[in-house]
Amino acid sequence: MLALTKKTGYGLIAMSHLAGLKDGQVASAAAIARLFGVPQALLMNVLKELAAAGFVQSVRGAGGGYRLARRPRDIHLAELTGAVERPVRLAECVTKVAADGRCTRKMMARCPIADPVHRFHRKLNDFLQKVTLEEILNPPMVGAAPGEGIAARRVQHHD
Repeated sequence: MLALTKKTGYGLIAMSHLAGLKDGQVASAAAIARLFGVPQALLMNVLKELAAAGFVQSVRGAGGGYRLARRPRDIHLAELTGAVERPVRLAECVTKVAADGRCTRKMMARCPIADPVHRFHRKLNDFLQKVTLEEILNPPMVGAAPGEGIAARRVQHHD
């Protein structure tokens, strides 16, 4: 079954935490790892990859750490997974040739599942391109107007 890898999950955890910081604040990898109970070494590697891809900024020195480099609404799940993993694919035949060379275009012409797998793969990638960090942080409620998520509804109900 499809599942996010640990690296992608830890990246989402870190970026979600960083999105909640006030302007100018940073959080260290050690603090995020401690707060969420994730392995610090792996989280540090993920944050380095996210920094190299332009999702987070590294602030060096005493009191340094990480902060988001882009707004949550400008960070798409497909880009995030591509930064810390390879791009999402359902089967080796989604790429031109499988690593071992068995699934070639000639074989795909006879494959009864090639077309459905490719259509599903395109739809999945289209979906991942649309999902933003902002939506993950503030998922829309059923029947909500665009941009009105659970957090917005909670604020309205507390007034």
